[in-house]
Amino acid sequence: MNIRGKLIIIGGAVDKGSFTETDLDKSASKNLNFFEEGILKRVINESKHKELSRIEVITTASKIPKEIGPEYVKALSYLNAHNADVLNIERREQASDPEILERLKAADVVMFTGGDQLRLTSILGGTTFHDILLDKYKNEDFIYAGTSAGAAAASNNMIYQGSSSEALLKGEVKITSGLGLIDDVIIDTHFVQRGRIGRLFQAVVGNPKVLGIGLGEDTGLLITHGKKMEAIGSGLVILVDGREIKDTNLTQIEMGQPISISHLVTHVLSKYDTFDLDTFKMTIKSSQYV
Repeated sequence: MNIRGKLIIIGGAVDKGSFTETDLDKSASKNLNFFEEGILKRVINESKHKELSRIEVITTASKIPKEIGPEYVKALSYLNAHNADVLNIERREQASDPEILERLKAADVVMFTGGDQLRLTSILGGTTFHDILLDKYKNEDFIYAGTSAGAAAASNNMIYQGSSSEALLKGEVKITSGLGLIDDVIIDTHFVQRGRIGRLFQAVVGNPKVLGIGLGEDTGLLITHGKKMEAIGSGLVILVDGREIKDTNLTQIEMGQPISISHLVTHVLSKYDTFDLDTFKMTIKSSQYV
């Protein structure tokens, strides 16, 4: 299928997406970074009508939506994108509200905030809102942008819990279904800052067909046609490819025991580097061999 929409997933800034590792920051409005200006500007430039695009900020993942939503709208206004508003959905029944559905249908961009990705999927998953979102992404010039929880929930497989320090102990990483905009990947956020590479290792060794994507803060991927990935932002994107794994002890050990993995391949992308999900080929924009 030729997907017409674009997917922009960002590693976040303030970490509210992993309730196992950090307390909710009650002063979020004072230090929220959302998307850094460079990424946010890229979202606008990639959208159908640029600064005139209709943008809906969706705060479902957050427990403090009244603080987070207006901060996004303010940041967008600084970049001359004034046709933006907050679409707050806190209960499943709201995801079938005709007014909310009409706003989604009219949107050129939806921007999902950080918070708890399990809250996001449990409220929106399987609703009319979810169905329309998937249809727009597949068939329209439309952008799904998500940071932190909004990024983690974008794939079919979703990490929703797991301590970084114990991530390579069998059973420590919890995975469920996400919103399903992209298959055969699994996404983790705040990746470099939180030392979460072990979470992706465990996610990938359990099903090596799935490509692990680790997004640093102020860093993301622009995914076009469902397969062409470009690194954006100031940090690093780590890809974990398990297709060439030669051996593991995963099925031989008890829960809570350390996992061994032989021959796990990783790639590190920085700004403008690309990766093709069809060919698994990475291209370094500023290669020393060009």
